[in-house]
Amino acid sequence: MNIGNLLVAKGLASPEAINQAIDHQKVNGGRLGDSIVALGFLTKSQIDTVLADAPQVPTTLEDTGIDAVFLLELAIKGMYAENIETASQMAKAIKLSSTVVEQLLQTAKERKLVEALGSAAGEGLSREMRLTLTRAGREWAVDALSRGQYFGPAPVSLKDYQDRILRQRVSNEVVTRQKLDEAFSNLAMTERFVSRLGPAVNSGNAILIYGPAGNGKTTIAEIVGNIFQNVIYVPYCVEINGEIMRVFDPAVHRPVADAPIQNDASRLRRSRIDPRWVACERPMVMTGGELTIEMLDLKFNPVSKFYEAPLHIKALNGTFLIDDFGRQRAKPEDILNRWIVPLNSRVDYLTLHTGKSVMIPFDEIVIFSTNMHPDDLMDPAFQRRISYKLETVEPPEDLFRNVFVGMAEKHGLAVTDEVFSHVIGGIRQNGVPLAYFQPKFIVEQVLASCKFEGTKPQFTADNIDDALANLFVKKSDGTMFGVKRS
Repeated sequence: MNIGNLLVAKGLASPEAINQAIDHQKVNGGRLGDSIVALGFLTKSQIDTVLADAPQVPTTLEDTGIDAVFLLELAIKGMYAENIETASQMAKAIKLSSTVVEQLLQTAKERKLVEALGSAAGEGLSREMRLTLTRAGREWAVDALSRGQYFGPAPVSLKDYQDRILRQRVSNEVVTRQKLDEAFSNLAMTERFVSRLGPAVNSGNAILIYGPAGNGKTTIAEIVGNIFQNVIYVPYCVEINGEIMRVFDPAVHRPVADAPIQNDASRLRRSRIDPRWVACERPMVMTGGELTIEMLDLKFNPVSKFYEAPLHIKALNGTFLIDDFGRQRAKPEDILNRWIVPLNSRVDYLTLHTGKSVMIPFDEIVIFSTNMHPDDLMDPAFQRRISYKLETVEPPEDLFRNVFVGMAEKHGLAVTDEVFSHVIGGIRQNGVPLAYFQPKFIVEQVLASCKFEGTKPQFTADNIDDALANLFVKKSDGTMFGVKRS
């Protein structure tokens, strides 16, 4: 990622400002950052702070934090399995600087693992040497592949990963009342609930959201997960005792989007950020009934012989939502017991297939969402470990009306006092509480009815009654499922 895109992602500059700076750089030379400062868009201190916060590109083998032999095996595997022939191809594949790659290839030459084939076209007008494996190199590659078939971006060290997790804690980012109000502006919430939610989000601690179905628990959790704006850095993979743990997952992590910036932005500035890390938004991982205990442990692939990080590790520095808690394939108490140490000590322990255990800092907001009462899911000892417990309750009638009117008006439906009384009366008659999901359900039912009848969208007594009949299912004794007769 170049510095221009990073500044845009952090909200420090607009794409237009970066493009102006690139034009300035073309005329005056120097670094892109110098042009940004010269045009008055940012100060040198602001740019230096952004760059200092990013992982710095290693310029020597020692700077990578990874054993040189491990990296040499990675490079040789690439030459063998991916037909990589030049230093520039290797640098692009394993995300290391050309300086470090040249050191690796020089070592390979000294060990007679590679030999020159001749020159080839490089970047621009330059030419570079083509290399191929010797017989000894091919044997080395086969042996390395038998121990692990991973080839791709070079890993970062476990220590660097641990330090980076602590450096970009989710609690470092302050969620203000204004930001929370803006995030929930399209969702009807009581003032009291938002006031209680704010401190919970800023704490970075676990949150339990419980209450009747259909009152927005999952939506609230998703908004919380997406409210953060800071850029974090996620490694492609981590080296742990000679093993690879893959962390970056395109299905989970959202890389900072490339802004519409000219392609020829300063390479010098780009090269200062270690490409083994991906600049991402804070992750939001959601799991539901499919969650098992095994999904919270390292997954070792016996064929490729490297590990896939578990879901909660991929969620580090972000949010991990366990939706419909209590309805997982694993027992609630088993899941809770798995979380006792991480929630209490803020560290987690992962066990390799060799039996060795490693510590990972545990920094993420864990949200348990359930329509079951907490007393039915966990004992008081575990409840104490969840610092914030928020109940979603039946909306007051005036708020329910606001939601209903807003939903209806989006679809050209007018809610008169008579219509609203008919709806409220029908819900109350069925002996169930109001819920935030009901207006959307009723409006969609009415629209479907009007479409079938070939009439303009409008509420009628009949289509409201039909909607209510589909909303509520009665038992043979006249009571509602899930509602006890008084």
